[in-house]
Amino acid sequence: MSGEFVRIHNLRKHYGEGEAKVEVLRGITTSIAQGEVCVLLGPSGSGKSTFLNLLGGLEPADAGTVAIGDTELTTLADRELVEYRRRQLGFVFQFYNLVSDLTIRENIEVCEYLSANPLPVDDLLQSLGLWEHRDKLPNQVSGGQQQRCAIGRALVKNPGLLLCDEPTGALDYNTSKEILELMERVNKQYGCTIVIVTHNDAIQHMAHRILRLRDGQLVEDTRNSDVWPASQLEW
Repeated sequence: MSGEFVRIHNLRKHYGEGEAKVEVLRGITTSIAQGEVCVLLGPSGSGKSTFLNLLGGLEPADAGTVAIGDTELTTLADRELVEYRRRQLGFVFQFYNLVSDLTIRENIEVCEYLSANPLPVDDLLQSLGLWEHRDKLPNQVSGGQQQRCAIGRALVKNPGLLLCDEPTGALDYNTSKEILELMERVNKQYGCTIVIVTHNDAIQHMAHRILRLRDGQLVEDTRNSDVWPASQLEW
């Protein structure tokens, strides 16, 4: 792994005010090396999705800093932040959010135009196992194939950081394994740093880095000395 790529210091976030105020993140400090697969674990309400949103610049922190590469997100103006997300970050969510009247290829091509250095769409379609489905609409393919398309849409920008919020949450066991194996290949083939938020503890075994949140605090921050192939995961 290369040096630190994501650097987070004393990150804090709350929602609500007065008696309704809830401290969601309570001073998170950590870092993630370039090229790592990092799994973020924790029960519902632990702050996982909020952490991912702050890491992706989707909402502002109350305090602390988030730096990705040479860019400190917490100092960017709104317009600069939008431009940074467009060009440098990839997002994959539990629900695919594909454009229903665009083909699989077109859904990926939409994001190709956001990058100054996109990956070749044809190569991605082949790597993702979508070549034979490239001219189909989202409702003509399976949930796993739709998630592959969502991953392709995020990857085509050639992002340095790929953020995945419960990417297998809506999928069955076998399809989930296929998506995790795909992410493993994506990490090795394209070298992007990947952060996966999940409730599924088994996924930690395929990660280089394991972070665990509880009540807005980081209770585990370890590097995995024995990384398993995704194909060996069981749950």
